[in-house]
Amino acid sequence: MDRQDTARHAPDREAGLEKLRSLIEGMHVAMLTTQGEDGRLFSRPLGTQGVERDGDLWFVTGFDSEKVREIEANPQVNVAYASKDANTYVSISGIASVTRDRATIEAHWTPAMSMFFPQGKDDPNLCMLRIEAQSAEYWDGPGSAAGKALYFLLTAVTSNPGNLGENARINLQ
Repeated sequence: MDRQDTARHAPDREAGLEKLRSLIEGMHVAMLTTQGEDGRLFSRPLGTQGVERDGDLWFVTGFDSEKVREIEANPQVNVAYASKDANTYVSISGIASVTRDRATIEAHWTPAMSMFFPQGKDDPNLCMLRIEAQSAEYWDGPGSAAGKALYFLLTAVTSNPGNLGENARINLQ
């Protein structure tokens, strides 16, 4: 049976959001997927600048980038996080918007961003992407080598791939 078929819905939205935030914490780079004009999907890495209490995500990018044009044409996006070491994977589907609001940029600005925006937070090309999270799914398995070995052993003995891993879908609307 495919693991996706065994996904369960998180019983409580708030508990699901808390779990989602805790899984994303420490995974600073995400893959943002947008849809191009011709319908093809394009993914690229972006550093996460913030995760709101409601699951919404913030990223910084250049206003002149292709992803901004793709978002303006079709704001439905997906954001994926992966941590091989922790054996944790998160996929968030949502609606993206682009803002050049100075207060929003100020609130999310970090000195490390100067590497990409040498003119600093006043760079005219600097903008923020907000992903209004609509739904999410996560897979959280054993992270240590011993935990993975135990997982594989129990899976082989019981023929049940869900023994030590957790998979849930969260409706964020």
